[in-house]
Amino acid sequence: MKHVIVGLVAVAAVGLSAVVVSAKGAKPAATLELSGGSVAAGAGVSWGHGSLTYRGKRYPIEAEGFNVGDVGVTKMNASGKVYNLKKLQDFDGTYTAVAAEGTAGGGAGVLAMKNQNGVRVNLVSTTQGASLALGVDGVKLKLKH
Repeated sequence: MKHVIVGLVAVAAVGLSAVVVSAKGAKPAATLELSGGSVAAGAGVSWGHGSLTYRGKRYPIEAEGFNVGDVGVTKMNASGKVYNLKKLQDFDGTYTAVAAEGTAGGGAGVLAMKNQNGVRVNLVSTTQGASLALGVDGVKLKLKH
């Protein structure tokens, strides 16, 4: 079953990447790894942390604002590619959805988002209990200082 989920996520990610990356032949400027959780009872409170790998160096990051479920406690892991990141400072910001979110089955999904600096992130997620989505105001990603 796990292999089926991974395959579905890969197919969904390829389709979403084709929609999200507008420039033909665009190469990612960085990669992103996230993990986090949510305690929810309706609106939910969510958190996350991870790392941004940019120009060969890893930077710790914080995330808040993902919706990963409506009730209970949920764990989330996501990884993705970052586009249009010309300088590290442009990474920080509030990201909003730029393409449809999708669930590939079994708590796996894809999500595309963009911040106010034009930085785009395509994420592939695995969750326990729900699919990954942005909060009402988007998600805030920032470098830890």
